[in-house]
Amino acid sequence: MAGREAAKNVLRAQRIELPSWAFGNSGTRFKVFAQQGVPRDPFEKVADAAQVHRFTGVAPSVALHIPWDQVADYAALGRAAADAGIALGTVNANVFQDDDYKLGSVTNPDPAVRRKALDHLFACVDVMDLTGSRDLKLWFSDGTNYPGQDDIRARQDRLAEALSAVYERLSGDQRLILEYKLFEPAFYTTDVPDWGTAYAHCLRLGERARVCVDTGHHAPGTNIEFIVAFLLREQKLGAFDFNSRFYADDDLMVGAADPFQLFRILFEVARAGGLAADSQIAFMLDQCHNIEPKIPGQIRSVMNVQEATAKALLVDTEALAAAQAAGDVLGANGVLMDAFNTDVRPLLAELREEGGLDPDPMAAYARSGYAERIVAERVGGTQAGWGA
Repeated sequence: MAGREAAKNVLRAQRIELPSWAFGNSGTRFKVFAQQGVPRDPFEKVADAAQVHRFTGVAPSVALHIPWDQVADYAALGRAAADAGIALGTVNANVFQDDDYKLGSVTNPDPAVRRKALDHLFACVDVMDLTGSRDLKLWFSDGTNYPGQDDIRARQDRLAEALSAVYERLSGDQRLILEYKLFEPAFYTTDVPDWGTAYAHCLRLGERARVCVDTGHHAPGTNIEFIVAFLLREQKLGAFDFNSRFYADDDLMVGAADPFQLFRILFEVARAGGLAADSQIAFMLDQCHNIEPKIPGQIRSVMNVQEATAKALLVDTEALAAAQAAGDVLGANGVLMDAFNTDVRPLLAELREEGGLDPDPMAAYARSGYAERIVAERVGGTQAGWGA
């Protein structure tokens, strides 16, 4: 068990990346709900992301989504981020919102469509070169809806070929992060449906290919902490996309559906040294705030991750190991439950005050007047959303 000061040191160094798309309009597949004051371009998204870091102190970077966040001058966008006190982070590719990708992108049976998708992935690496981003995160909606629609093995061959080409294009410390998803929008086969498929492709690619675990991309009842523990053991866990799900990929605020699950995941990360300052694991939110205000939604989500992390750090690992060695089932479970049931909010409030922050980030943001200011200033133009 880490003492209070040791836990605070880890929490002080914690970094949680924000997704630019969380600040745009979003909704369900039936309706996108507009809100006042929503950013109209990537520069305004960066400004909003900076507010989350201003009040939490642990969210110093924002991930980009190309082409949603495409700009003519990435150096200017980087300067805007730096001036606001944050940095540009992971680059996310989009090969799922074009009519040509109806039957897939890099696994499409049409070579011309595959070439188009691959060129986009190369363009995303170009963006990484301009922004200094370390990670390229790839998620593919590719798959089939009907038996016999396409050759399952051939699609895996096409996928492997595309991933290899992208991996070879990377340089320096740049990494390929492969995300998986159980289903949607492909309902019969999905080309990267689970962690095992992603792991197998990354294993073949090399050291700088890692798996992304999106906490919403699993079947009900899946033991996500087991997946995390396995990938950590194999040194193939590259990133998290944190969110919550009740039914499928709901993209709700992290910790909203099952805070105990988030605690269990972060305990496995902590046990493996994944919270160390030199850890290569990227921790990112991947959420859509459809009905709640966006900046407070991100602040609350960061706080949820902090609280789960603090509880994970307070597990009495010596007592846990002793109970496990003795076969004391209830004793071992009790050690975890004691940590999970600890109220860590006073510790985190103390930590924030020591860092010159308000102990209550939500209340501090509400008092700041920023929400009212952007509503008054962002009049006219086209609000950002899933399509931009």
